[in-house]
Amino acid sequence: MMHEHGPHQLAFGLTIPAFWPYVMGLGGGLLIFTLVGWWYDVIDESVTGHHTPEAKRGFKYGMAMFILSEVMFFVAFFWAYFHAALSPTEAMGNVWPPKGIHTLDPFGLPYLNTLLLLLSGTTITWAHYDIVEGDIKSMIHKTGYTVLLGFIFLGVQMYEYHHISFAFKGGIYPSTFFMATGFHGFHVFIGALFLLVCFFRARKGHFTKDDHFGFEAAAWYWHFVDVVWLFLFVSIYWWGYAH
Repeated sequence: MMHEHGPHQLAFGLTIPAFWPYVMGLGGGLLIFTLVGWWYDVIDESVTGHHTPEAKRGFKYGMAMFILSEVMFFVAFFWAYFHAALSPTEAMGNVWPPKGIHTLDPFGLPYLNTLLLLLSGTTITWAHYDIVEGDIKSMIHKTGYTVLLGFIFLGVQMYEYHHISFAFKGGIYPSTFFMATGFHGFHVFIGALFLLVCFFRARKGHFTKDDHFGFEAAAWYWHFVDVVWLFLFVSIYWWGYAH
């Protein structure tokens, strides 16, 4: 019998050593340390005027490519979902959603979260308009509202997960549901942190009407998570429920 704190058995005879949590913790800590140090240097270079027009152009291309890679990341989840939904197997009861799965009412909490994200998209667009017009004070307020709406969204999603009727290991529907919506929630969290940093940077006077790409990049990312949620709501919550 395997010891309680021994290696974990995986498929194909693979095992995970018992000390894996320490390795993961160390690796995660080093990653966070590296990212914070890198971001600190980028912010410092921005404030001290070391970002040339060529560097700013590179940032824009880099951010666009990053968002494109994130799009393909979510395409994989949608592909898995629609592959199973459009070709249900006998194990699913030849129907979608599979037999025994009680899907969520799309016009309950999912609809509330849709309204929250759409409203947050409005406030961040308003904030962007304010900073272009040079109204930094108003931009700070709108950015704060966006961050607040983002965290409310996450709170509603946590409540939804707590009261949902199926578990992650309950089959293809729960797996694709939790992977797609869960990773989207993680991206909302990251986007809210980006905007929170921009909120404090703006209070310190790091942005002007002519130089604010840090905020602009965060706004792009926030619009990306908004659009992904609309696809999730229509395909997984609404179409999956009605189908």
